[in-house]
Amino acid sequence: MNIGHTLTLTYPMIFLAVFANQLCLPIPSVLFLITAGALAKTGSLNLEGVILVGVAGCILADGAWFLAGRRWGYRIVRGLSAFSMNGQDSALKARRFFARRGLSVLTIAKFVPGLDVLMPPLAGTLNGATLPFLIFDAAGAFLWSAGYCFVGYMFADHLEVVAATLGRLSGLLAILLAGVLCYLLGRAWELLDTIRQLRLRTISPAHLNDKLKAGKKIAVLDLLNVEGQENTAAIPGIPGAVRISPAPLLSSARVRVPPDVQIVLYCASPNQLASARTAVALRRKGISNVWVLQGGLKAWRELGLPLTTDLSSPDEVGARFGIKLPEVESRSHILGLA
Repeated sequence: MNIGHTLTLTYPMIFLAVFANQLCLPIPSVLFLITAGALAKTGSLNLEGVILVGVAGCILADGAWFLAGRRWGYRIVRGLSAFSMNGQDSALKARRFFARRGLSVLTIAKFVPGLDVLMPPLAGTLNGATLPFLIFDAAGAFLWSAGYCFVGYMFADHLEVVAATLGRLSGLLAILLAGVLCYLLGRAWELLDTIRQLRLRTISPAHLNDKLKAGKKIAVLDLLNVEGQENTAAIPGIPGAVRISPAPLLSSARVRVPPDVQIVLYCASPNQLASARTAVALRRKGISNVWVLQGGLKAWRELGLPLTTDLSSPDEVGARFGIKLPEVESRSHILGLA
């Protein structure tokens, strides 16, 4: 079978597939590139042309994410992270990876799940220079596009099945896109509904400060480590709070909180998204006495209320209130309560 007769693949189709995939749409651009590489071996397409349109699709999409990061800052990264269960933890890891490697990480990011989506807006958020961004991004796009094209080129004689499958994908892609759209809308509705519900379960900074002064049994959990900060130890928080990652709280691990203890969560985002998601996760575990600090740390700071970098340790909070949170194997999760 001649693969060139199995499927008609054009340069605009390849460009659109890559561009859409880099915009986070569920388009199998890798399959397009592999098949295009196989078609290039038969003479149906030009290998250099395929790589060029692949690089162009990547740069255009990544450039859009880069500008969005410049315009809206870390909110873009948080927004992309909100649609996965471990997304916020991935965002923090991506930031730390970027801090160690800089813009050069763009040359390999497309081969690492998670980094490929987050690195372009993160580069914009961290005010990466435009020209170096374009250079490194183009290099990464070239390696990614050329790599998959050469796979198709080298194994062209064995890709008839792949080409035939790609030719039948149009209907399946429409169904897949509809399903993903419904999923995204559902997640967006869930997040908005979560925030709406928790408006009835918020506590004002002044009220929380009064309760803490009165010695009430309130355990304050600081979730700032997911808000894009690198050196969390230098970031002040509410006195008596313990700084932890929400990742284990969002998992299925067991959490124990005595019924007479209130849990108050706060984060840095104005809409308290990280706190809201964590509160919902705790409520699903049967812990109903969970509150979210209204306005987060920003509102607390604006009222001139006390701040400190000497936060409580997990052991101190656990001994004081009898709380048990999931154990965290890695220190990168900022510890759990034993």
